[in-house]
Amino acid sequence: MKASDLFVRALEAEGVEYVFALPGEENLDLLESLRHSDIQVILTRHEQAAGFMAATYGRLTGRPGVALSTLGPGATNLVTAAAYAQLGAMPMVLLTGQKPIRTSKQGAFQILDVVDMMAPITKYTHQVVSATYLPSRVRESFRLAREERPGATHLELPEDILQEETDGVPLQASQVRIPVAEERSVEAAIRLLHEAERPLLVTGSGANRTRACHRIGDFVDRFGIPFISTQMGKGVLDEGGELYVGTAALSSDDFVHRAVERADVILNVGHNVVEKPPFIMRKNGVRVIHVDFNSAEVDPVYFPQVEVVGDIAQAMDRIMGGLEPNPGWDFSHIPAIRQAAQDHFAHRAASDHFPMKSERLVADVRRVLPRKSVLTLDNGLYKIWFARNYPAYGQNSLLLDNALASMGAGFPSAMAARLVHPDRPIVAVCGDGGFMMNSQELETAVRLGLDLVVVVLRDDGYGMIRWKQEDMGFPDFGLSYGNPDFVAYAQAYGARGHRVESVDGFAPLLTQCLESPGVDLIELPITYEDDTRVLMQEIPELARNV
Repeated sequence: MKASDLFVRALEAEGVEYVFALPGEENLDLLESLRHSDIQVILTRHEQAAGFMAATYGRLTGRPGVALSTLGPGATNLVTAAAYAQLGAMPMVLLTGQKPIRTSKQGAFQILDVVDMMAPITKYTHQVVSATYLPSRVRESFRLAREERPGATHLELPEDILQEETDGVPLQASQVRIPVAEERSVEAAIRLLHEAERPLLVTGSGANRTRACHRIGDFVDRFGIPFISTQMGKGVLDEGGELYVGTAALSSDDFVHRAVERADVILNVGHNVVEKPPFIMRKNGVRVIHVDFNSAEVDPVYFPQVEVVGDIAQAMDRIMGGLEPNPGWDFSHIPAIRQAAQDHFAHRAASDHFPMKSERLVADVRRVLPRKSVLTLDNGLYKIWFARNYPAYGQNSLLLDNALASMGAGFPSAMAARLVHPDRPIVAVCGDGGFMMNSQELETAVRLGLDLVVVVLRDDGYGMIRWKQEDMGFPDFGLSYGNPDFVAYAQAYGARGHRVESVDGFAPLLTQCLESPGVDLIELPITYEDDTRVLMQEIPELARNV
């Protein structure tokens, strides 16, 4: 068969459902082979969006998403998505085309060293130089993309190699089990927890695996230990109960940090230093137990005393089996911390100010969305408020990026979530800056017949950077821009556009959009005018008194 046909058969053997693609002429043999496959080609309007969708598919399913581009500018447009998946531990396989490598009539036209370009931001990158190697290279790419810690891999596919004739066959995936933690490390963790007076559980992004979520949930149910999460650890545990203390969305001086500071033993599950740690370790104070698939990467603020390295679900099961509840554990400080945070947020969320404030936005979205919904966020100042104050009731019900923290990912992530979860309400919340980076994908969403809502927060500027600018004492400069009429813009793509005219009009409109099929865009004016004062002055002052 032709090598491109073999390549597609290898993708099928890996269970690939979708290829998110913006093809070029170097991909046409592969595109023709995909035409005869059950794999669905999702044509996007920008390679970056294809990469974000593939990464989100990997994040939601645990199976590598696949993104396809041509060479040169197509490949460079995938760089941000590759870094997004690599830092965020999302399994993804990138495929890029290339000119013929045996003979070329176009010299160096569009040719970059894409393999070397991808090396620092992927787990594996390789140019396929013979059809003979296709099956093994595909298998290796998918194996490494999925292996803990997951991330991005890359294959470069020269045009002439895909046109070769071959009698190769796909390689089947082998059965792999993650090694279990060494017994003495488990015993050391049990001993520390038993000796603790005020233990605290922290969930990070690495804990966001289905089996691990179940075991961690069993652990919390059995021992009643309070927990907090990092931003990307949200949803590992149900945050609707009384044991949830909060999310470390700020680096310090938030209500949640009072619980961290009073803990003497922290059971830190699935943490990676790509996310800022929610605590500064004290050399003579807190003792930290690191539970993860990989050993801890030590830095000045993270140097755990005990490491339980291996399958997280197994590790938590074994810790749970050897630990007895300690009647000396003291959680009496937790209710006051929770109540202070809730009271402050409730007061701010009751604001009838228009343009809307972030706290009211978060409260209204949580009130409207059912438990089984999926909310995706782009990157902006509002993300801090959602991380702090939006309870996630289930695994991957709130998708945000606190690793690369790239703008432009929120809307494509919602599109991928709709493909994975066709029976769940899907909402994207994006700032106007981030939305416009991939707003052309409105056409893709409409063409695919997706049901989703995108809320565009309009403040006509880069709000997060303005916040930092103000905090540093600089005047407002260089961060303002104009915007289109978002209602007309949505309608031009065949979507429905809506504009919120009052603070009380948002929640009913969001409800209406969720009940209507198709793509809805809601333009919502928002203000961050007092966020600097609240986040940097008011909250730290109130938290110090808890």
